[in-house]
Amino acid sequence: MGETVWHKIQYVYSTCLLIFSSVIVMALIFSENTKVAADVHPAFAFVLIWVALLWLSMVEGGQASLVGLPPIDRDLYKESHPITHQICEIAHKGDNLNRYLMGRQFMVLALVFTTNMCGGPLENADVLGLPSIVNKIFLDSGMAMFFMAAMIGQLAAQVNASRCMLDYINTHFMTFTLYVANAIEASGLLHASYLIQSIFGLLGSPTESFEPPRTGMTLVLHWARVAMSVGILAFAFAVTLSALFQGKTTMWESVPGFAAVILFFVFMSIVGMLEGMQIAFFAVAKMTPEERATRPWAKRTCDLLFGGSGRNLPGFMVGRQMCVTLCFFIVARVTTVKLEDGETNIFGVSNQLQEFFNTGLLGAIITTIVGSITWQLAASAFPLAFLSTPITYILLRICLLLEATGLCSGSWVIAKIHKAFAHFKFDEVYVGTAEERAAKKHKDGDYNVKPGHMYPGVPVMPPTTEYKFTLDEIDTLQAELKEHKEEIEERIRQLENQRLRLTSGARPEQKDTTDHV
Repeated sequence: MGETVWHKIQYVYSTCLLIFSSVIVMALIFSENTKVAADVHPAFAFVLIWVALLWLSMVEGGQASLVGLPPIDRDLYKESHPITHQICEIAHKGDNLNRYLMGRQFMVLALVFTTNMCGGPLENADVLGLPSIVNKIFLDSGMAMFFMAAMIGQLAAQVNASRCMLDYINTHFMTFTLYVANAIEASGLLHASYLIQSIFGLLGSPTESFEPPRTGMTLVLHWARVAMSVGILAFAFAVTLSALFQGKTTMWESVPGFAAVILFFVFMSIVGMLEGMQIAFFAVAKMTPEERATRPWAKRTCDLLFGGSGRNLPGFMVGRQMCVTLCFFIVARVTTVKLEDGETNIFGVSNQLQEFFNTGLLGAIITTIVGSITWQLAASAFPLAFLSTPITYILLRICLLLEATGLCSGSWVIAKIHKAFAHFKFDEVYVGTAEERAAKKHKDGDYNVKPGHMYPGVPVMPPTTEYKFTLDEIDTLQAELKEHKEEIEERIRQLENQRLRLTSGARPEQKDTTDHV
């Protein structure tokens, strides 16, 4: 099915929402009505928010590419995409993909928190003389920042990276992102997740690794970092909960402390459920219908998800991202510490340490480990059980409804502009389809991460799913294949011309040599 009139209307009004949101956020920054703009400088806040959004797009797109490329023989794109090949050589070795996904999860939260600090409005902010109702909808509620982060920083990247994996990460920007994510994981900051992973392993299937067991000092250092991470997490909880109960966060003033604590855990749980659902869905997609039928709610949820000729799955992914991003901004507001003039520091710490608390990074650590990674590990260890509650079905319905509104359809417009500007092409242009690769003796490998990891293998649809390409995707792929064919033919003509020049230049030399002899 191609684009309908309704889809085009959604593109227009969603893009208008994005432009309007971007304008008022920039106005907030340059009128010093955001935290970073007021505390540092508007120019710094302006640069930082756009750097954060662009980096967020690489983090999100990088994930889509790295989890989709493992089965494809890397020799097929070694010459056409050397940087992508180099990145995959690192990321797909041993358990490195799991390490990247863990570090990447913190990066997403940190970047979202950063954009919130740069573009989130201060109390009673008013810009461009807008009516109070508009201020409440777009500024006070955080919707303006939500539209920017969701469409520019996340969804547009995922749209392109899911179909143009090779082109998307064929840049050293992704190399840098990979190293940063791996460095975050290696620091031990998130190693409490490995303790949780071990617990789930004891409760269910033992966690298996692509690497040999840790021994000696490697084992000691691993558990030392786990202990350090647990201590940091406990401290982060202590600071955040203390600030919430005392009303010392950027939470709306009308919300009492106990309610703020409840909202904190509720929204973290929603984020966790949505993060885990994504993993559980792809895990159960590899199960037989009979296996899914053993759990009524899981069956009902999967029937809805994999229905609609397979279009409900991408619809869920878009709606899920919208919901998660919105929850991230709410959690950022709930957990970011803010002291009024004259208030004492949390636990009486120094002003320098209090300034660190005010950055919101402690909230990012909590949300990363407790509100995201823990749920993902649970979903990969017990995918069917994870989906066997009415909550997952309700959340799926909400995500599909959010996607159907078209509020973030502007991300497709951004994606098309980015794709055209960067000259991205579908992966099939370079490496063919899975069937074509198999026919050329480059059959896709079987890359299945074991239970307890953050990603249970490469995302696949159930074999009974009918959907593969939309008409628009077929048209795009045909056009790109023709363009690629013309490029190849032009290259062949150039090589042939070089051959003719070399051949014609060699004959006189051979003739002269013969005459001389």
